[in-house]
Amino acid sequence: MRKALIDVLFASDQRKDVLLLLQEEPKETENLLASLKTTRNKLLPQIKLLEKHHLISHYEDTYESTAIGKLLVDEMVPLLQKIEVLDADIDYWGTHKLDFIPPYLFKRLLELKKCQIINPYTQSIYARPSEIYGTDDKFQETSKNCDNFYAVSAFFHPNFINMFTEMLHGNVRINVIVTPNVFDIIRNQYQAEYMEIIKSKLFNLFVYPKEIDFVSFAYNEYYLLMRLLTSEGNYDYKYMLSSSQSALDWGKELFEYYSKDSVPLARI
Repeated sequence: MRKALIDVLFASDQRKDVLLLLQEEPKETENLLASLKTTRNKLLPQIKLLEKHHLISHYEDTYESTAIGKLLVDEMVPLLQKIEVLDADIDYWGTHKLDFIPPYLFKRLLELKKCQIINPYTQSIYARPSEIYGTDDKFQETSKNCDNFYAVSAFFHPNFINMFTEMLHGNVRINVIVTPNVFDIIRNQYQAEYMEIIKSKLFNLFVYPKEIDFVSFAYNEYYLLMRLLTSEGNYDYKYMLSSSQSALDWGKELFEYYSKDSVPLARI
């Protein structure tokens, strides 16, 4: 009995990997065996099944994708990439608000490659408040040594003052968007400190006039960091960190989405 095509594509990692490898270029059997780190006896039954369903063909000892195989793999790759991102911690993604991401970027969630969901408490039982409520150590250190820093935040932490001051001393250009509530905290409780910061030509502060359903996100030339609210709207000390170039480009577009409705502030 012929297997359903969906099973042929997804029920075997080895068949899936063969299709992905042949999507790049035709390959000889020995190359496939070396790439997949498997034996001929294990691989050949999977090869025969793919041939039976007209997904690959071969001439002598060289295998290649058929037109149907290429068509299906072209559609399969984006799905697998999205699964890879969500599989980093499906419980995290499934229990947090994602509505703040505009639809055109949400469809491109696959671009958050090499993402990690980090729990400060599992890193160390002595996790500092800055790690739980502020920024990741790696992210903070690279932010001090980058050219540009971008952030959108609905949450205020006093440590931001020291962080921004250090970054300005390193000639980092800072662009920060905050909510009206955060701006009220700055103006009413930390006005003197931020008056000094905002004097710098390198510091740009904006206010986003609407409510936002996330804690914060920020990126520099090295990392994208996102802190999400739980589905119930509660703060969560866990955060997402990614270092891939596609994630940084994605973060840039997300910042631009919020910046277009934000109001620049020249003084506090």
